Amino acid sequence: MANGKILRQLFKAGTVGDPDAFRRASEAIIEEERQKQHHLLANDLEKILYGGGSIQDNKVKRPLLTYDIPIDKERGLPLLDIRHPSRSLDEIILPESSISMIEELLEEHRRVDILRSFGIKPSGKVIFFGPPGCGKTLAAEVIAFELDKPLAIVRLDVLVSSFLGETAANLRKVFDFIASNNFVVLFDEFDAIGKERNDNSEHGELRRVVNAVLQMMDSYDGLSLILAATNHETILDSAIWRRFDDSIEFPLPDRQILNSLLKLKLRGVRRQFETDDTELLDSLEGKSGSDIERVVRRAVKRMILKGQEFLTIKEIRSALKRENSRNI
Repeated sequence: MANGKILRQLFKAGTVGDPDAFRRASEAIIEEERQKQHHLLANDLEKILYGGGSIQDNKVKRPLLTYDIPIDKERGLPLLDIRHPSRSLDEIILPESSISMIEELLEEHRRVDILRSFGIKPSGKVIFFGPPGCGKTLAAEVIAFELDKPLAIVRLDVLVSSFLGETAANLRKVFDFIASNNFVVLFDEFDAIGKERNDNSEHGELRRVVNAVLQMMDSYDGLSLILAATNHETILDSAIWRRFDDSIEFPLPDRQILNSLLKLKLRGVRRQFETDDTELLDSLEGKSGSDIERVVRRAVKRMILKGQEFLTIKEIRSALKRENSRNI
């Protein structure tokens, strides 16, 4: 059964006659059923929604919304990717302290009118930090989904220009654009534009970029919620941290989180072992959430291709061995 958040969105869209919102909610239900391994049901729902076409085909044919996205003058490429999120809060596993901070952020933005009646603004700039693969990008999608807003991902590969002064100009375009639209905005790999200015190995252009970032964040008072993510928080300029209203840590999972991740990723998969198996958890220690997802996906594929009815711990161990060889 689809979660309550999606069902409320679906009923609301149907009641007010909003076809775009209805399609977004329907696509989220289809994706949720696929995550549960309910592929036949997901296929049937997809046929009902699109009359036989796939989600990917219809996304190309019928874009949900059109935005005048700013472009980089040097290469003519868009500075942001706009996506419609489909993953909800129950799909992210984090320590209780981190989940609590995300839930507080969501409540602030859902009840923004109450805060403003007391002259208080919700948190508008939040930074995520921690090792790679621990859920920072997923959290941005979840927040966008829960707030029913598009997710705008800043393309740092396009934003950072080889032309002197053009990076700061691109930043200004991005901030002007998100200020006038109501997005959840993700600056991924934020350290690329927020590095410590006292690092003598960096050239003057990067220092100018950091100064520009600081000035734009100080003056920002737009509609969008800004999220930044970094895997290298220790190299961020100290002044950067003061520009954010909150910071949320995304650490490597402990044993309890590993167990919860396995339960989530193996949801709907018939198996011959328990997710709290001591040896299994020992072997996964130090792995990130994305590592776990790859291991499980590889193990399930082997189970299917072998024609097995149940997933065994042997497939998990084999997939884990493959994952460990990737990191050598």
